Amino acid sequence: MNTKMFDYIVLSFVIIGAINWGLIGFFRFDAIAAIFGGMSWISRVIYAIIGIGGIYTLTLFGRIDNDNINRER
Repeated sequence: MNTKMFDYIVLSFVIIGAINWGLIGFFRFDAIAAIFGGMSWISRVIYAIIGIGGIYTLTLFGRIDNDNINRER
């Protein structure tokens, strides 16, 4: 699997996490907990994956800037 595909997968998880946080903030509804149960081990794994994905997306800032510089050449 190439890096670009991995970036899209991780970005999808981060978007799902952001939508879930929006639901929690606006409606006090936790979609992950509603689907997989309160703080079951499955929901904890999903939260952990989304958290790690969020940290990984920090690397996109440097790569996006480098991609733009390389395209201008």
